Amino acid sequence: VAATKPPAMKAADTKFTNLKVLPKDISEKEMNIIMVDEFEDALGVSCNFCHAKQKDSEKLDYASDENPQKENARNMMRMTLEINQKYFMVKHPLIGDSSLQISCNNCHQGQPYPGQ
Repeated sequence: VAATKPPAMKAADTKFTNLKVLPKDISEKEMNIIMVDEFEDALGVSCNFCHAKQKDSEKLDYASDENPQKENARNMMRMTLEINQKYFMVKHPLIGDSSLQISCNNCHQGQPYPGQ
């Protein structure tokens, strides 16, 4: 999979649409950190791995749910959030806030499918 930089994100006053796990008011900076620094790096994929193309175009339709990988990614986000909230987002009696967290990279390690 060829790694490409995502297109410039939306204008600051434009909201992202069809967000089902990520916060509705997520900033462009936060979205780029999650999509590029987390997902692309941890899975070794580009945007089109989860996002479908627009009809009659090569551009991606980021709001579309047509690509089943997008729902799979949402389920993986829910799973890691649940694991982190249940086991790692607690005050440790000796070190205070825990810095341990599960992320995509724990399992994927640069591969689209864990265990490749």
